[in-house]
Amino acid sequence: MAADLGELLVPYMPTIRVPKTGDRVFKSECAFSFDSPESEGGLYVCMNTFLGFGREHVERHYRKTGQSVYMHLKRHVKEKATGAAGGAIPRRRNGKVFLDLELNRDFNGEDYEYEDEVKLVIFPDHFEIPLPNIEELPALVTIACDAVLNAPSAYKKQELESWDEEIQVSRHARSLRQLDNGVRIPPSGWKCQKCEMRENLWLNLTDGAVLCGKWFFDGSGGNGHALDHYKETKYPLAVKLDTITPDGADVYSFEEEEAVLDPHISEHLSHFGIDMLQMQKRTENGHHTDNNSRPRVSEWEVIQESGMKLKAVFGSGYTGIKNLGNSCYLGTVLQVLFSIPDFQRMYVGNLQRIFDYSPLDPSQDFATQMAKLGHGLLSGQYSKPPMKSELIEQVMKEEYKHQQKGVSPRMLKALVSRGHPEFSSNRQQDAHEFFLHILNVVERNSAGSENPSDVFRFLVEERVQCCQTRRVRYTQRVDYCIQLPAPIEAATNREELLAYEAKRRDAEENTRAPPEPVRARIPFTACLQAFTEPENVPDFWSSALQAKSAGIKTSRFASFPEYLVLQIKKFTFGVDWVPKKLDLAIDVPDFLDLSRLRATGLQASEEELPDLMPPIVLPEDTRAPEIDEAAVMQLAEMGFPLEACRKAVYYTGNMGPEMAFNWIIAHMEEPDFAEPLTLPSMMDPGPSTSDSPMGATLLGNSPPEESIAILTSMGFPRAHSIQALKATNNNLERALDWIFTHPEEEESDALSDMADTEPNGNAFSNANSHSDSTLSPDRDASGPRVKDGPGRYELFAFISHMGASTMSGHYVCHIKKEGRWVIYNDHKVCLSERPPKDLGYIYFYHRLSSS
Repeated sequence: MAADLGELLVPYMPTIRVPKTGDRVFKSECAFSFDSPESEGGLYVCMNTFLGFGREHVERHYRKTGQSVYMHLKRHVKEKATGAAGGAIPRRRNGKVFLDLELNRDFNGEDYEYEDEVKLVIFPDHFEIPLPNIEELPALVTIACDAVLNAPSAYKKQELESWDEEIQVSRHARSLRQLDNGVRIPPSGWKCQKCEMRENLWLNLTDGAVLCGKWFFDGSGGNGHALDHYKETKYPLAVKLDTITPDGADVYSFEEEEAVLDPHISEHLSHFGIDMLQMQKRTENGHHTDNNSRPRVSEWEVIQESGMKLKAVFGSGYTGIKNLGNSCYLGTVLQVLFSIPDFQRMYVGNLQRIFDYSPLDPSQDFATQMAKLGHGLLSGQYSKPPMKSELIEQVMKEEYKHQQKGVSPRMLKALVSRGHPEFSSNRQQDAHEFFLHILNVVERNSAGSENPSDVFRFLVEERVQCCQTRRVRYTQRVDYCIQLPAPIEAATNREELLAYEAKRRDAEENTRAPPEPVRARIPFTACLQAFTEPENVPDFWSSALQAKSAGIKTSRFASFPEYLVLQIKKFTFGVDWVPKKLDLAIDVPDFLDLSRLRATGLQASEEELPDLMPPIVLPEDTRAPEIDEAAVMQLAEMGFPLEACRKAVYYTGNMGPEMAFNWIIAHMEEPDFAEPLTLPSMMDPGPSTSDSPMGATLLGNSPPEESIAILTSMGFPRAHSIQALKATNNNLERALDWIFTHPEEEESDALSDMADTEPNGNAFSNANSHSDSTLSPDRDASGPRVKDGPGRYELFAFISHMGASTMSGHYVCHIKKEGRWVIYNDHKVCLSERPPKDLGYIYFYHRLSSS
């Protein structure tokens, strides 16, 4: 028999691999579904790629790849017979078979036992070889099978690495020099000192400089000014501003080129007026303990509808999402997205096509993983009610606790968070930030096809007026969400709040127990009014005066989206840097009419500001630029002209010969390819025009050559790169995102149109800005797709947050389905008795038909 098995496996031996270090073994979940070894058909693990497949999908993988040998894993779980000894260890048929395999449901080891069954299956004949079978199998096959069985499952390994990555103490922490320059950092309103970035900001712990971080390919990040500052000053440590909590902060060492620990971070921050020692303390379960602890408990009870006998629901559209450990922010957003027909149609309606055309590794394909999750949520396959016999038995035992187990979004989470410093961690995150992030990923992966995120996209018209000359400028930008302020001063129970505050201060002074907290009740109309009121424009430069002046800005809807998203701005910082969540309730309406907020455009009585930009201030240091001569010589040795090599290294920011080589390939056909490097600061200024006094420049000027070079070195056409930079006010990371969402073939006729586009200066953007392009008012064909319509809406979903900070606590969502509200609390899905609409954080409305 041994000889027969050996001969049978001989043709397949070249395809059987032994897992190496770094190989991921997917033995707990199918790549196309949520089937596992506990499923009826078990799980098939390819012995070449180590991908796992359920019974319905293994044939597809065999036909696509020709891989014939799979390990079949099956786990039989059953309840212990009555009278079994409590606390006994669940017995296994094979002790080592499923080592490190997680259970897909929470079985109590004292109540259940399980038996593991494993065998090799050879396709297409489904020939089965039971394991272990050491005597009869070739040595290579035995070693490979043992390695697969003993390998940690792919995502258990990843989670361990995510949790246990050890960060070292910086060698600069103890002796860090801090300049006594009087710098004090405010708790909000930060902006990069060298550009207009207001996100991904880092505080240098030596001189207090606030600068932006590097930019990422997902469109987030900054322009790298924090790193440039280190190169100039050699000040080594910086802290990310929005990560400062009572427990510490994210610190990066430029000199050590990695994230580090700073045991003295509290002292280093206090040097700049940030007092961590006075910040709220946390209890062991991660919730803040302070004078507001009691309303927080009440908030948890109200939002989760605790104490009510909620009826569990099952079937299509009523499947829960497992919490992977602080992943409820992801689960709630995805539940809402897949309740929208456009997302259902894109990913579930095209399921078979997506699966058939998926790459060889479907775990790394966004469309495949979205289709997998959508099918898991909408098929009802993973949300089945208990059998009658089970119900009768549980009622007899008086322990009816049946709940669905939900689906686990491990593969999708790993994919969409890859490379993102926050979402790739196992920490709690802001659901609003993740919503914008997932829309960004959807857009990038929908180029040239239907884009379901179009339903959220709308145009905002911004009207900026110079207070001195009364002249105006109208611009448009793209947005996906409206952030509504919560004006506490408009609370209807203002007197009650003032009385509570007086009692609280009195109790604090006399060391008595604090009074029962009072929740502010704010009318929704007050929030909407605060959003529409004019706001001051910081650092406004008037093109009419050719100087800085006072300016105000108002925002209106240039188009109304099919689905409107409203975020309530509940989170803020106090003047002492204590992070606070405003304890408030807002009477959010079920029906909303925003028609009066539609933009009107330039009026006949208004005069436009000139299309001029502030004069370019050249640096006083006119020394020749630093160029990596070693990289230049390396390229020159390949036969390229020396001056071309110098330009390539300069325009790619001294990022190495490989990037410079790509620049050379992209620019070889240009007539000035081999001419000497000439920089703007080294050129004679061009003639000034009568319309451009004091050195002001026309808005139509070409983007900086350095930025064009970086984009073209990535393989993007030069014309498309220029168009992207013009459309995004020369912001590099936004330009890259613009390229992904505006394929070149759609833009072939738009270059001349974009020359007249009004850039959206970041100095004019407000807290609502999450724009990916700036548009000309005439909304030509090169603009983004918007689904304009009436401004009347109905509430259909909302996400609520419990806890004192977006970085802790818990999220749940309520969705209206079939005329009734349903609460989705991780894997638990129940009919809602009292949906807490006044305590929501993010609200989702769908447009009402014009009829």
